[in-house]
Amino acid sequence: STPAVSPQVGSHRDISHESLSLFRLLEPQIEILVLGTGDRVERLHPTTLKQMRECGIAVEVQDTANACATFNFLMNERRVVAAGLIPP
Repeated sequence: STPAVSPQVGSHRDISHESLSLFRLLEPQIEILVLGTGDRVERLHPTTLKQMRECGIAVEVQDTANACATFNFLMNERRVVAAGLIPP
């Protein structure tokens, strides 16, 4: 069988409710999604963030270097976390 492929994300402008759908399907459900938006922090559409919160998932948006550090910290705290990272 062919694995499901999430829509391609090339920049923060491609991050949408649809492109984040994979993170809503994970079991156990994640508490926090850390998004790294490249060289700098980029603003995401408020509706996208609201839709994720309504699914019970907090979203933390940072530049990718800090997003990696935050992800590692949350993992060490044994939080249920995932990361979506755009290379700097």
